[in-house]
Parts: sequence; C-alpha cells; structure tokens
Amino acid sequence: MTLTETAGSALKGRYRDVLFDAQGHVIRDYGWRDNAIVMDCRRMLASFTAGKSALGIQGLWVGAGLPAWDLGGPPPATPAQTMPVDPAPFLVPLANLQIDFLDGGAVTAAPTNRLQIVATIGPGNPPWPNGAHVASSLREFGLVGQLAGAPALINYVTHPVINKDPTSTLERTLWLVF
Repeated sequence: MTLTETAGSALKGRYRDVLFDAQGHVIRDYGWRDNAIVMDCRRMLASFTAGKSALGIQGLWVGAGLPAWDLGGPPPATPAQTMPVDPAPFLVPLANLQIDFLDGGAVTAAPTNRLQIVATIGPGNPPWPNGAHVASSLREFGLVGQLAGAPALINYVTHPVINKDPTSTLERTLWLVF
C-alpha cells in the first residue's frame, strides 16, 4: 500500500512583521504572509508521536539571506529547506519567544491545533554588523527545533529585505496550524 500526502491540506503557517522605531511608533507593518512548513517539521511530529528524540521550538533563526535577493526578490521558500542560507544566523532563544495556543484568533490555555509564536527582536539585535554581517539586513527566518540532538527547521521564510537599525524593534508573529 502506498500512502500519498496531499500538500497544503494539513500543516500551514503565516507570519506578520511589524517594525517599530525607538519611541514605539510603527515604521512599517508588512502584513500577513504565508510561510513554508519544512520536511523536518513533519519528521519532528513523527518523532514526537513515536516517543523518540525530538524537541519542539527552541528558537527563531534570523538571517541576512543574500544581498542578491534585493535585485529580483528572494527565492520562494520551499519545504526542502534544512538551514538558513545565512551561515551565521542570529538565534532568538526560546526564552525570548511567547508561545500560545489559539482558538480561532484568541489565546487559550487549552491545547489546540494552532500555535502563535511572537518574537520581539529589540534594539541592538541582531548584534550586526559583526564579522559575518556588514549590516542588520534581514531577509530570512525560520523556527528551529531539535531532532535527534541536531537543530532542525520547523518553518522557513524568505522575504524582501528589512533594514533594522540598532534602535528599532521588529515584532514577528507566526501562526502554525497543524
């Protein structure tokens, strides 16, 4: 017997970025957009179900992607992505993420099939420029979990560049539907 999975019929994700200035005023609201749930997420879910070695969300990688993406737009994210393109992404750790269950659009304490993850990337973060980055230009991100002791992407997004200055705050909200 062959099992066939229908893409797009189960797992899905959306995200929204809002950039604030140092006084807390909205500089830009980028609106809601889709993201790609990657294969390692499906492997993590199978591992959880089997009671094997997997840890859920451990943080959010934020990367510079490639400056070449600014010319013709970033390539679309695909479920095959296993790591950010940026070889030295910034990690927003789990302790700095707010993770809640959603019932419709409302936060609830009861487990549901929807998660909301909010990452607030405040002033001075990522700490770029540094030896690996010439500016705080953000072009990609992905939630990261752990599978068999190794980091594993849960979702992945490429997006037009967000130039985050050292005094601004980026609030990134993600919704995952299982």
